[in-house]
Amino acid sequence: MDMLHVRLVVPPDLAAATLRTLADDRYVFNLVVLPAAARHPAGDAVECDVLAGAANGLLRRLRALEVERRGSIVVEPVEMALSGPAAAAESGRLGPLAHAPVWEEVEARIRAEGTYLPSFYLYLTVAGIIGAVGIITNSQILIVAAMVVGPEYGAITSVALGLEHGNRRRVRQGLLALLIGFGSAVLATFLFALLVRGLGLQPTAFALGLRPVSDLIDTPNFYSVVVAVLAGVVGIVSLTQARTSALLGVFISVTTIPAAADVGVSCAFSSFTEARGALAQLLLNIVVLIVVGVLTLKGQHRIWRLIESRERRSHRV
Repeated sequence: MDMLHVRLVVPPDLAAATLRTLADDRYVFNLVVLPAAARHPAGDAVECDVLAGAANGLLRRLRALEVERRGSIVVEPVEMALSGPAAAAESGRLGPLAHAPVWEEVEARIRAEGTYLPSFYLYLTVAGIIGAVGIITNSQILIVAAMVVGPEYGAITSVALGLEHGNRRRVRQGLLALLIGFGSAVLATFLFALLVRGLGLQPTAFALGLRPVSDLIDTPNFYSVVVAVLAGVVGIVSLTQARTSALLGVFISVTTIPAAADVGVSCAFSSFTEARGALAQLLLNIVVLIVVGVLTLKGQHRIWRLIESRERRSHRV
């Protein structure tokens, strides 16, 4: 049974309406009220547990009362709950909504990934150099390693969320982080590849133009678009369902970091046609991931709201 623990600080003038909202919800259990017990902000301390599948509706109603603006709402996952009434409500009445994502939690997770600390740029730069080594040595394993290390998907999903909500500030921050991050990765790989070329450390096969890994990266085509679209859908769905294994698959399926690395390496070795192809691949994948991310978020919101409306009409919610 999936449950969430909700802690509220409710201003006195909102207490009656808030308690009525909680008490009337058939999926709220273990309601505890401590009048005037909270400080900073001051108000009533209220705690309860709610079935995860019904949390979206409850949070919308609480926010409509402006509880989070004038007080606070804290939501925590419940690791284990033993409750006969709650189990009966989940299995008998909640229906498909038992598996609905909690959108406040999903968006909080995406917003957290959209925090661009210095480590974000460091990871991108390190991933770019790993990718450069993979390109020069024709090592597909190192290309996969570079994809896993790169943190760019967090910025991409943050931009998608900003576009869906019309948050221009979040979109600008995400795009700027991607520009600076990938720019740093390209510059680092360019300098690294120049060093390799200057010291004559490139493998013989690479020097002779046998570059199968690079050829895959710097040749955008129909299949690149298909993979980027599917990866974008799976990435957003895995975030909403907290499926980290599926999200890892996105990291190693779309050539963003390797394409940035290929731009730097190709420029260092005066292969400007390949550099243009790699840059096109990079821009194509970023744009597709963002667009698909926005559409998938909107689509999932709409699907789950339709399910919620259908369940409400059938008197199950």
